[in-house]
Amino acid sequence: MEMIDLETPDLHQERLQRVMSLIRASGARRVLDLGCGSGGLLQYLLRDPQFERVVGLELSGELLAQAKLRLEDLPAARAGRLELVCGSYSDVHSALVGFEAAAMVETIEHVPPEALSRVERAVFAGLRPQLLVMTTPNHEYNPLFDMGPGEYRDPDHKFEWDRARFRDWALGVARRNGYRVRFSGIGEMDAHLGQPTQVASFTR
Repeated sequence: MEMIDLETPDLHQERLQRVMSLIRASGARRVLDLGCGSGGLLQYLLRDPQFERVVGLELSGELLAQAKLRLEDLPAARAGRLELVCGSYSDVHSALVGFEAAAMVETIEHVPPEALSRVERAVFAGLRPQLLVMTTPNHEYNPLFDMGPGEYRDPDHKFEWDRARFRDWALGVARRNGYRVRFSGIGEMDAHLGQPTQVASFTR
């Protein structure tokens, strides 16, 4: 999902670059992009020879078609390093088990809260990547985008977490599934409200 109505394009690129660098530093060679949207992160991954196999999973056929158009002429895609799969990361995909790294960039907030436990089972208990990098909006920062109370950055967001709530959820997921988690942020820091994007890096 790549809708950035209220944010700057620069923040979106900064997110993709940070996620890419965290995955690259892990030494991973096979990477899943869960909720790959129109292929922004995939484009970065395919340009780096470290990544031998890159799979994008996306529920929206329209966004997947955009990703295919965007990526099919890259040499890495033509060399067979890219696979695009239409599906949901809340379902079990046995063919995608065993990848070293996975990314979930600005996508968890599109999941209805009652489906979060399904996502946890499918991704953390099912796919079990060695590293998973997740980004999500920091709801506390929204007033700096001139947003009112209860307003979300995208109309399709089902929730947006403050830092304490995201931390609680991620620590619970890590504890239940045998992961460690580290938190960081992306974008301009505000002394009271933190950064616009929250990051959790899960490693097992």
